[in-house]
Order: sequence, then C-alpha cells, then structure tokens
Amino acid sequence: MRYDLNLLPTFIALMEERNVTRAAERLGITQPALSNALTRLRAMLHDPLFIRERYGMQPTEKALELAPVIAAALARLDDVILGQQEFAPARAERLFTLAPNSFVEFVLMPAVVARLRDLAPGIRLRMVPFGTDLAETGVVSGGTAMVLGRIVDPPDNLVVQHIMDDGFACIVRAGHPEIGDSMTRAQYEALKHVNMLPPGRLRAGLFQALHKQSLRRDVAVSVTHFLAVPELVAVTDYCSTLPRLICRHLARDPRLKIVPAPVDLGTFPVEMAWHVRYRHDAAHRWLRSLITDVARTIQAVGGAA
Repeated sequence: MRYDLNLLPTFIALMEERNVTRAAERLGITQPALSNALTRLRAMLHDPLFIRERYGMQPTEKALELAPVIAAALARLDDVILGQQEFAPARAERLFTLAPNSFVEFVLMPAVVARLRDLAPGIRLRMVPFGTDLAETGVVSGGTAMVLGRIVDPPDNLVVQHIMDDGFACIVRAGHPEIGDSMTRAQYEALKHVNMLPPGRLRAGLFQALHKQSLRRDVAVSVTHFLAVPELVAVTDYCSTLPRLICRHLARDPRLKIVPAPVDLGTFPVEMAWHVRYRHDAAHRWLRSLITDVARTIQAVGGAA
C-alpha cells in the first residue's frame, strides 16, 4: 500500500494540539486545507482518528496507538534528511515553536529576537506556555523545538543543556521610607512582600533558598507575572525578591531601586531541552548556539552590573 507521507505531520499536529485552528496555524496552512488533509488521513488509515467534542478533538484508540509509531518514523526521517542539509541563516525560512518560562521570556527572548532580526530575518518564533508538565509544552513529542527554564526530571528522549545561572535581589520603591541602599534581615522580615508565582518549577528555587536561610516573608500579595511586580511595589512600601536579572530590568524604572538580599540566597540554573530528533537538524543546532551565546552575554553583563 502507498502512503502519503505529507499527511503524517498533520496527524502529529492534531494529536498534540487537539484543535483544528491551532494545528493549522502550527503547520502554516488554512483550516480548510487541514480539514481536507484530515479527510484523506481518515481514508488512508481507515479510522475516524479524531472525534470532535465540546473541548476539542479527542483521538480514537487507533490514533493513540499510531501516535508513537508515526512520531518515531518522522524523527528518523528528520535524522536522515535534515542531517544532510546545509544551513544558511540569512536565507533560512522557518518557524520554531519555543516554550520559555517567564524568566527566559522576559530576560533572554528580546535579545534572541534582535539577534535573529540581524542574522536570520526569515526565522520566526512562536512562544507557547511553559507549564509544570514538560509533556504539555510539546517538547517531549518533538512538536515544540525546545523548552527553556528549569528542567526537572526530563524523560530519556530529551537532551538538556545548562545555559546560565542567576541569583536573587530585592526591589523596593525608590523613595522607601525605611530602606536605603541595603537592608537587614530584621527589615526584610518586617516588610510586606509581593510574591511572584510563575508556572513551572522556578518558584521552588526561591522558596527553598528562603527556607534554607530561615528567612521569613510576610506576603501581602502574590502575582503570576513579573510585569505585575513594579506597579505594585511602586505604589506601596512593599518589597519583592526576584531574579537578579529581572531586577536589573525593573531598575530602569525611576520609581524603583535594587537592594541586595539581606542574606545569600544562592543561584538557580536556567536550562534548555530539546527532543533527540533534532540532534542532526542544522537549523536547530544553529538556534541553540545563538540562544546559548545570548544567555552567556546577558549573564556576563548582569554579573558586571
């Protein structure tokens, strides 16, 4: 039997997205074109494959059985074909899906995009959420090119690379009546705090560091994004403990100032992980190298600040 291999990426996109609109966007085709491809897939594989339900497309038993086989076959094709291709950044046209945590998105990605604009203007990036489950990002199946943040308990089919470290500092409003250029443990524990609760495991680093130093916080408010912190701190006498590189960005706001933490809170790692299917992909290797270089540059500048 002859199989149309062009349909297999459609199958994987639908399996991972469970949504026709998102799958079409990911593949760079229209919804009618994707629906037509799904019709042909169903005829080729003699199964409905995906059933439309209230909350999206749900795979059939046969689709679930076929998914790992098709993913492995595509990965093997990538190894053979992409490994033989040369990569010319200035002429490249490609979309990469990345899953950065909020720290990476805020600190690294603007510099990465600026570098791509100069070196590879045809490369486009699509950001998806960094969640508590690596599988949800799409990186475990290879649908997402890479995940960036703190990688905990990766499966065997992911390659993990350490790209940088960062520490912690505190930020208060510039005219704080009690805090000058430094603060004591007693002052820190007496202040109200704005607590950052991003998705994923980044928060574990600060929580564990505070616990290790027996440093208490009186949390007045918790937020889910770094951008909420400066607005809260600027209009209160609250304090927020954040990654040092985040503080360096926020300190550009004249309403705010950076203060060293009253005790050494250590550092946390930032890592990059990708599916083994991309190990011979020249474009992927180039992008990994660019991101690593950006991270090292930013860390060096931040360490000297």
